[in-house]
Amino acid sequence: MTEAPREEWRRPGPTAEQRRNDLWIALAVTGLAVVSLTLARSAGMFLLGPPPSGLEQLFWTVAVTLPLVWRRRWPAATLLVISVAFIAAQARAAPETQLSSGALFSALYSVGAWSSNRRLARRLRIGVIVTMFAWLGISYTLVAKHIPPGTFSDADGPVPPVLAAMVSGVLVNGLFFGFAYFFGETSWVAARREHELREQAEELRRSQVEARDRAVLGERVRIARELHDVVAHHVSVMGVQASACRRVFDRDQDKARTALAAIEQSARTAVDELRRMLGVLRTSAGTDAAPPAAGGVERIGELVERARDAGLTATLGVYGDTVALPESVSQAAYRVTQEAVTNTLKHAGAGLLDVRVRYLAREVEVDVTDDGRAGGRTTTEGLGLIGMRERVTAHDGDLEAGPRAGGGWRVRARFPLASAAGTRHQPGNERLLTADGEGRA
Repeated sequence: MTEAPREEWRRPGPTAEQRRNDLWIALAVTGLAVVSLTLARSAGMFLLGPPPSGLEQLFWTVAVTLPLVWRRRWPAATLLVISVAFIAAQARAAPETQLSSGALFSALYSVGAWSSNRRLARRLRIGVIVTMFAWLGISYTLVAKHIPPGTFSDADGPVPPVLAAMVSGVLVNGLFFGFAYFFGETSWVAARREHELREQAEELRRSQVEARDRAVLGERVRIARELHDVVAHHVSVMGVQASACRRVFDRDQDKARTALAAIEQSARTAVDELRRMLGVLRTSAGTDAAPPAAGGVERIGELVERARDAGLTATLGVYGDTVALPESVSQAAYRVTQEAVTNTLKHAGAGLLDVRVRYLAREVEVDVTDDGRAGGRTTTEGLGLIGMRERVTAHDGDLEAGPRAGGGWRVRARFPLASAAGTRHQPGNERLLTADGEGRA
């Protein structure tokens, strides 16, 4: 945010609760000021000279403190009223000065903290401070003429007594007005920075939402293209089989029957893939996203090999009887494994990588684990996990991703196989590919 917008920023006015607080604070300060006035009169503390009548003393005390009710709502007007009443009260020798000085400090602070017009706020505060010092000089001049002889008889310092008293007063008032100006300005800057942080946080939240939406849309478009390739493949196979069936239908009914069975299976697979696409994906016209390279579970070994080349101790285990997977399922399993291995290489600082593919009774499962750290991984809001989850969801599967209890990270995806209901997992038919590429039971 540049300096110009900062100068143009206007602090919102006080809330209803803040205005209520100002009311109660002003009433409390006014009440304490009246008590202070009563004590000063009772103790005969008439430091400014002979006081006026009691009613006038009460009037000036209330006039200086009660305007604090509007210190945040109309700060400039409040400062002017309190400043004029403060000087008038001292000119009239009203004895209450303690709470009155606090009211003046609060009014100066409020202009710096709440005034919407920053130029006016600076000029007004400087003008009031200069006026107060001018009044201080006038009052010192008037008082110095009436100092009784012997007032400073006990003074023994190197500085003349009258000069010492005047310098002391100037220093105290300089600190008084300086703190009022500084803290008011600091409060306004803090409010402006809080506003900027809220704006930046909201902008960041919108950017994150847009990034997630773009990531989901882009991932779905890529999945749709993959599914398009799968459906187109099956439709082409159906066309070839139908042509073959037509040619041999009269001569060889067994071959025709085989061709019809293949057409039936291809049709069912194609319809299933098309149903997933229409149920989960939305088309996006005009996108330039490049289609990813084809890949299936048969290429998971290449991912493990690349992890070995990168220095990891990587193993690949394939469990159960392998079955022919629908192409979209095979591609999704490959992509999930690819993303998990990529996260391990980029963010984990791992030394061990274990990839397992399990062919179960009614589903196929890919399981990727490592011994790396979990702190730098893609979280549930990350784009990588969004892509994995979209692919798994598109096939009615389940995805688990997170830190392991014993350390490291795990990604496990399950894809149901509706057409593999007759396939059974046979224990004892597992093989494990170790880092040297040799298989062992």
